[in-house]
Amino acid sequence: MTSKQRSYLKGLAMNLDAIFQIGKAGLTPEFTQGTEEALSARELIKITVLKNCMDEPKEIAATLAERVHAQVVQVIGRKIVLYRESKENKKINLPV
Repeated sequence: MTSKQRSYLKGLAMNLDAIFQIGKAGLTPEFTQGTEEALSARELIKITVLKNCMDEPKEIAATLAERVHAQVVQVIGRKIVLYRESKENKKINLPV
């Protein structure tokens, strides 16, 4: 992903609400499956890491992105933004 594409996705993510929250249970298989389904439907999602989660948001983002084959767009504080291009129904056209 180029810096121009990352910048474009960051701009889109600013208006998104977080659709998932990671709490003290951390990254469970159910959470990973839910993230997989959300990325298939939306391509770009925002996740909030709650204060009672002991893991670092950057570590969570890297692990989760690896598991669902997505790219980490950004991690700011306790917010994670992930992107994965959909094969069937593209919703976001990235700049070249």
